[in-house]
Amino acid sequence: MTGLPGVGKTTVLQRVIDELNGRSFKVGGMMTREVRRDMARVGFEIEDLSTKRKGWLAHVNQPHGPQIGKYKVNLRDLEEVGAKAILNAVQQADIIAIDEIGPMELFSASFKDSVVKAVKSGKAVLGTIHYRVRDPFVTTMKENRDVEVIEVTLKNREVLPRAIADRIAQIVMSKFQSNSY
Repeated sequence: MTGLPGVGKTTVLQRVIDELNGRSFKVGGMMTREVRRDMARVGFEIEDLSTKRKGWLAHVNQPHGPQIGKYKVNLRDLEEVGAKAILNAVQQADIIAIDEIGPMELFSASFKDSVVKAVKSGKAVLGTIHYRVRDPFVTTMKENRDVEVIEVTLKNREVLPRAIADRIAQIVMSKFQSNSY
């Protein structure tokens, strides 16, 4: 999924995950959430969906790391929490969630490698892609014949969670049935 900043990509993703978990699918991977203090955004937290382990993707007070705007990226947490969560999902989950593939995450070769492994795993991958990111890695992902890019808008964001969950459930079940024979 992609869409303008603030349109609700992460919220749609979380609702899809909740819907799929409610249907007894195991969803693993990573989520990113903004963190606010006194109404001001101070950073972005990452969470492993399976272990609930958290770390900082970026923070205004991060002492070192690549800088994007007022934030410095925490490559250690991105790799130890985020990339590791994706790799664990490749091994243990029915569906892999990746929130998000964006400028901060693209500083990490380990993160990019984990995304490639997820896409090549044959499992359903549900992710968000930063709307304005222009990067050969993202272009390659979007142009993969097995990838469907959906734009989240104010008009469709309420109906997308159920529609996407239905589509992913259908894909996972068809793969399960074809592997049963």
